[in-house]
Amino acid sequence: MIQYPSINPVAFHIGPFSIFWYGLMYLFSFVACWGVLALRIKRSHFDRGFTLEQLSDIIFYAALGVVVGGRLGYMLFYAWPTFITNPLSILKVWQGGMSFHGGFLGVLIALSLYAYKINKSLVDLTDFIAPVVPIGLAAGRIGNFVNGELWGRVTDVPWAMIFPNGGNLPRHPSQLYEFLLEGVAMFVILWFYSQKPRPRWAVSGLFLICYGLFRFCIEFFRQPDAQIGFIAFGWLTKGQLLSLPMFILGIGMLIGAYTFRGNKTCSNI
Repeated sequence: MIQYPSINPVAFHIGPFSIFWYGLMYLFSFVACWGVLALRIKRSHFDRGFTLEQLSDIIFYAALGVVVGGRLGYMLFYAWPTFITNPLSILKVWQGGMSFHGGFLGVLIALSLYAYKINKSLVDLTDFIAPVVPIGLAAGRIGNFVNGELWGRVTDVPWAMIFPNGGNLPRHPSQLYEFLLEGVAMFVILWFYSQKPRPRWAVSGLFLICYGLFRFCIEFFRQPDAQIGFIAFGWLTKGQLLSLPMFILGIGMLIGAYTFRGNKTCSNI
């Protein structure tokens, strides 16, 4: 068993306000994504024709979608009874509760509005930003680990940890599993795949395949939400139920991208 490195979730204080590491992880991810995409705009010969000014707007719209969609998605997917009895609980972000799948839908809606505004295709936007999304996922999982939340199931593996709010039994550090797969591994896969010109939909499709597959597998090690538990067959979790359609859709998009590539413009991000 490995000792859990308990870290104060509060990074520092500004007067009466507490600045949390979790919030700083979000800030870091948005800045890092902007920096990486800005570098590729300047250096890539296969970009989608986006400018640095448009990139700033894209990051703003995406950030808005992540925050609003993530919080709303959590309330709808994981805390519906609470939301129904007290709709204003959605504003209590300091109590925690963000959903990747809700944030994902929020980003799609926000980028759809921006794509319409600049007369671009939504898929051009998603192909453009997909390779850097794992940066945000990795940062978010580190934030979860620092907070000692979203821990894994009880286990006896040598690297198990006892989390402050997870009882007295050692558990999988599932936040780190997600950091490695949804963050590091997915970034490497998408980064190198997008180095060469690809058909439209291909990069977005590969993102959906990777996330859907990795999240579905990691859920076998992650403790289901206490208020929901297993929702089918005694082993299927809400996270798996929401991730499976992403995996299936990604396969369809990737097949379609190469099947109809003659009618698509092949380009990189």
